[in-house]
Amino acid sequence: MKFYFSTQSIDSLRQYPLTQRMAYLDEAAKKMTIPEKTLLNVLKLIVIVPVFILLLRVVNDWTSLLWAGLVLLLYPLLVRPIQHSMSVKYLPKVLPKE
Repeated sequence: MKFYFSTQSIDSLRQYPLTQRMAYLDEAAKKMTIPEKTLLNVLKLIVIVPVFILLLRVVNDWTSLLWAGLVLLLYPLLVRPIQHSMSVKYLPKVLPKE
């Protein structure tokens, strides 16, 4: 599976503006199968749960708040490429020209 870190790296969406690329990817994500959606949601939980654990530790160590912020900043870098890679196969082969 190829990872797409940006929507511009998807060949079939390259000529469209960002809003249209995101709309096409949202439509493709809606077509994902139940196991694919479940896998994606589990991966999101794996990333988000440590944030809450770190927030609970703020009472003992204030630097855990910084780590929680760092994990939240890295969330899009970890989840978006996987989401784009899983939904790109559901993009239509021929997209309308606008």
